[in-house]
Amino acid sequence: MKHGTKTTDGRKHRPFGILDSVSYAAGDFGCNMSFALKGTLAIFWTQYMGLDLWYSALLVVVQIWDAINDPLIGSLIDADHRKHRHNKFLDYIQIGAIGLVAAGALCFIPLPHAPLFAKIIIFVVGYVIWDAFYTVANVPYGSLLSLISSDSADRASLSAWRSVGSAVGSMIPMVVLPFLIYDKNDNLIGGNVFIAALVMGLVGFFAFRFMIRNTVVREEREVLLEHHEKFNIFSAIGNFFQNRPAVGATVAAMGMFLGMHGTATAITVLFQSYFHNVQISGVIQLFSMIPVLAFTPLARKAVARYGKKELSVFGSLLCVAAAIAMLLLPIPPNTRGIAVYVACQLVYSLGLGIYNTVSWALMGDAIDYHEWKHGRREEGMVYSIHSFFRKLSQGVGPALVLVVMVWLGYVGANQGQQTAEVARNMRYLVAALYLISALLELVGLAFVYNLDKKTLVKMHEELKESRMRKSESFSEERKEHS
Repeated sequence: MKHGTKTTDGRKHRPFGILDSVSYAAGDFGCNMSFALKGTLAIFWTQYMGLDLWYSALLVVVQIWDAINDPLIGSLIDADHRKHRHNKFLDYIQIGAIGLVAAGALCFIPLPHAPLFAKIIIFVVGYVIWDAFYTVANVPYGSLLSLISSDSADRASLSAWRSVGSAVGSMIPMVVLPFLIYDKNDNLIGGNVFIAALVMGLVGFFAFRFMIRNTVVREEREVLLEHHEKFNIFSAIGNFFQNRPAVGATVAAMGMFLGMHGTATAITVLFQSYFHNVQISGVIQLFSMIPVLAFTPLARKAVARYGKKELSVFGSLLCVAAAIAMLLLPIPPNTRGIAVYVACQLVYSLGLGIYNTVSWALMGDAIDYHEWKHGRREEGMVYSIHSFFRKLSQGVGPALVLVVMVWLGYVGANQGQQTAEVARNMRYLVAALYLISALLELVGLAFVYNLDKKTLVKMHEELKESRMRKSESFSEERKEHS
């Protein structure tokens, strides 16, 4: 498809440009306004609400809802052939955005003295409602990338800018929240978390609105492929596991989110009880975003020169090296130790940033691969299964890590005053989790994902020919019926 020409739906659209990238980034900013507080869940429910291992068990239970929620919503979107005001993906995103205004705060209702059964109900109901609206917004949002443009460089730009939206959406609460939700003794103030969640939900809503108003769908072609055949969810799931690049991208994403979210509680306790300054934890983690922002302007040219798979493999190797250094280098509980920790974080984040800026483009290509190999275009289903496994790592990963933390001596009731032995254990646990995360990324990207630069060229050429044939066939069918 050439910029500014007629697309597969026969309409004329503006050429792809910076507005497309910025508006797409606003969508992930909106998602992260709701998602950024998820890293605070474990601290809120163990230290403030007093659930400890109950929290781990409940977090695993609510992932059952994820197992139903993601593929179900993905299949509903794929099978929805009604006429929509904007585009079906954009309309579903709008519904999710409205729900997320308040849904995030339901996970942080501050009732520390409520009976145990009431706390369990509050957590499960709040999480299920939040997760439902988040999925309604996030699954179609991720699927949308492959429809904004079919050009590989455009997709790399969208993926890179999505990483910017994600990074900025994470940075603001990361830096600001520790000063608002922790007291001078490094203990959490639960009521402040609830208020922050409401404010962030409202900010996220306006970000979504900006994205919806400025997004142009240039690759609307579902009517050319399926002719409204009956949707088979079991066939779609089977096809997903035959989609090697989707599986590889999913394994890598699970590794990435294990490092990002599985370590969140351990990092908080590390700064509470090892470095004894939880309020600067956000500022220090802000430094880890610098490599992502620095690499983003270079992503488009780097992808054109080296290829997405090739770049992401290099990034994962940097992550492995940084995690090994963090595990082996001496990191004492003082300013020098913080400096060493930050240096390792910067190298790790550079590698993660290189991978993260193209990670969504990898899934866009995996969706094309699904069409190339199976003749069906199932954006919603492919992305929803991918999203399910990401959420699995985001939910089950932190739950298992919390079990390990308790095994290593962590006591939620002690809040920011864990023992010296526990604090030291957190220092090594964080490094070990980063290493496991980086190795999963490397395996998924280097050994499973198979769309290198040369294969992508072949796939896009053959898909272009196939779509032209189907377009011509569809035009002939319309003439016959008319």
